[in-house]
Amino acid sequence: MLAIERFLDRKWAEQGLAKNTLSSYRSDLVLYARWLLPRGVALLQASRVDVMDYLAFSYATGNKARTAARALSALKQFYGLSVRDGLRTEDPCSQVRAPKLPRSLPKAIGEREVEALLAAPDASDTLGLRDKAMLEMLYATGLRVTELVSLQGEQVNLRQGVLRVLGKGAKERLVPIGEVAQDWLERYLKESRPALNPGNRDPALFLTQRGAPMTRQAFWYLIKRYALRAGIRTLSPHVLRHCFATHLLNHGADLRVVQLLLGHTNLSTTQIYTHVAREGLKRLYQLHHPRA
Repeated sequence: MLAIERFLDRKWAEQGLAKNTLSSYRSDLVLYARWLLPRGVALLQASRVDVMDYLAFSYATGNKARTAARALSALKQFYGLSVRDGLRTEDPCSQVRAPKLPRSLPKAIGEREVEALLAAPDASDTLGLRDKAMLEMLYATGLRVTELVSLQGEQVNLRQGVLRVLGKGAKERLVPIGEVAQDWLERYLKESRPALNPGNRDPALFLTQRGAPMTRQAFWYLIKRYALRAGIRTLSPHVLRHCFATHLLNHGADLRVVQLLLGHTNLSTTQIYTHVAREGLKRLYQLHHPRA
């Protein structure tokens, strides 16, 4: 698997890819390399037929088109770099088309449901105040969960009310916090964080009960728990990020401003939220208009 680790090192050095992205590349490439073993083919010697057979195998074992598309993307990145480095003379993926993916809209919940979710933590105790601050921050800033749990104290400027966020591809952006979220964050920093981090030993902004940096998995568990308490059954890890974008557009925000706040490289990525907003308006119309 040395070829895979070399590829990942290059991707990290050249593009500054996030750990989660690198982990996905590693997983997809290792699965493919293991599938090649019974065929007596090494990863760097695989042909276009091998790639096509692997995608067919993926479909046959019940994987969805999105899974196959992700695997093919990893293979294209790997073999493209191998050709550039002279380890291969041709790219076996060059003429392999990715499967057509169905257009899936991000799932956002209504503003009343968001209010119920934000009210779910008991802010009168140390951990509840931390959770309240984190939920308010997510909804006020549109951060990815990974970006939120990775925040350090030095990235917060309370005087100006902004965060300095390091997003995908190590791209930095400034995000306003908002008055309500800032009030809860200041309360957390004053009342809860000192109790979780005696002596201020850890630079992470949000900490667990043991004083360690909060993880994505731990915070996602908390979100699900508070969602059940608020009576919300279906929830995605990025639900508050989706709500942030959708509700901004519903209230007249400019699409390019939302793009900058979310940290999207391409406007087309942000435009999907306009479809979500339109679908919400259609439902309201059908529900309330007498001739709908």
